[in-house]
Amino acid sequence: MPHDNLDRVIALAGIYQAVHCVIQIARHGTTDTDAMEPCIHSLFQVNAENVDAVFGEPGAVANGSRQIVSSLTGVPERNLELTRYVVLLMRLERTLSGRPDLLTRIGEGIEAASFKREHFALLHPTLLAHFADLYSETLSQLEPRIVVRGESSHLRNQDNQNRIRALLLAGVRAAMLWRQVGGSRWQILLKNKQILEDARRYINAH
Repeated sequence: MPHDNLDRVIALAGIYQAVHCVIQIARHGTTDTDAMEPCIHSLFQVNAENVDAVFGEPGAVANGSRQIVSSLTGVPERNLELTRYVVLLMRLERTLSGRPDLLTRIGEGIEAASFKREHFALLHPTLLAHFADLYSETLSQLEPRIVVRGESSHLRNQDNQNRIRALLLAGVRAAMLWRQVGGSRWQILLKNKQILEDARRYINAH
């Protein structure tokens, strides 16, 4: 089925939201669970009814949409670190798309996580550790390698490491969705006025 601009901005907001959560954990050791849950939820959505449903309830990626607006307008501030991670995740997803062996492994890992999901809450440490291991086995072996910077005390914490890796996996999943609905990196450069309008429309609707 054809996809519209709103589908694309939802997928893009999914990447921004995952990255924003990563930065929050790396810097402060915590993040908003309401922002993190849609990212992890998306990992289980293999045959979602539509793009919005990938992230759960309508408005689930409002946080990511606000990050898009900030990045494009500089209000309240332009976060260059966030933009850099978003671009790296897009590049990583393109590398992954050429590795069917790793795509199969990720699919198997998500299927295994679905069985665990029957016994654990969405953000349970066991599930996040599962996704973190899956990221380490697959995406961390590819270029570009993503090095997350932040407070060393937070980055040394195993639970924080697991949350960050699970979110990076979710970010790549959103990047894959972005490409599947017709998104590309040049659109961010050449069609940012349209993206900004769509992000604001999404925020206002929710």
